[in-house]
Amino acid sequence: MTGSTTLLSVNLNKIAVLRNSRGGERPDLRSAAETVIAAGCGGITVHPRPDQRHIRPHDVLLLAELCRDRVEFNIEGNPFAPERGDYPGLLALAERTRPTQVTFVPDGDGQITSDHGFDLARDGERLAPLIRAFNALGCRVSLFMDCDTPTLERSADIGAARVELYTGPYALAYEHGDVAREFTACAKATRRAQAVGLGVNAGHDLDQANLGDLLRAAPGIGEVSVGHALIGEALYAGLEATVATYLRIIAAAHARP
Repeated sequence: MTGSTTLLSVNLNKIAVLRNSRGGERPDLRSAAETVIAAGCGGITVHPRPDQRHIRPHDVLLLAELCRDRVEFNIEGNPFAPERGDYPGLLALAERTRPTQVTFVPDGDGQITSDHGFDLARDGERLAPLIRAFNALGCRVSLFMDCDTPTLERSADIGAARVELYTGPYALAYEHGDVAREFTACAKATRRAQAVGLGVNAGHDLDQANLGDLLRAAPGIGEVSVGHALIGEALYAGLEATVATYLRIIAAAHARP
């Protein structure tokens, strides 16, 4: 795709994991955010969970203010999860912070990480009023979806502006060297979403090895969220240098042949 590019949103959950493992404020989330913004990322993503295993509500408030008028701020979470302890619920966090985007993810405490998208045949009617509530706050809503779900197009019918394609299966296939089917699935899902006016995001297990090929296979992807791999790679190369590498990969994928 020429004339446009893909926004890199850096997920900072793993910085909070390291901090929480020891207590205190090291590594410092604010410093990490400032570093990735200075390096040129277009957004910051966080996924505050009710069990507060990594990003916590006060982190969301801090990062929202830090991102304001600088880069996009994306909060991921399960809109069905009720408030618990200090966690006020996803809508309450959005009311306080007014993020650029809220990504609905159907996860629970028992999941180590997000591992599937929504089934809109089951959940669409429950999601529609929640999407309206977030839209009323000025938040763009994206739904975490499997590439092969037959209900992908319904995301537009219930008011979402975007879908985020779950790329875990793609990353696993890439690692095993048998990725042709997943290239096709990601490209087809991107076209299906665009055909009904949805923007397309992608995320989960993306890294320096597999990102460029994904963007070439599905050139309509407008945003990628990368966290676990990026923070791991930064342990060796440094955070600023790692973000710069991802930006070069994105630029190369969009370059003219």
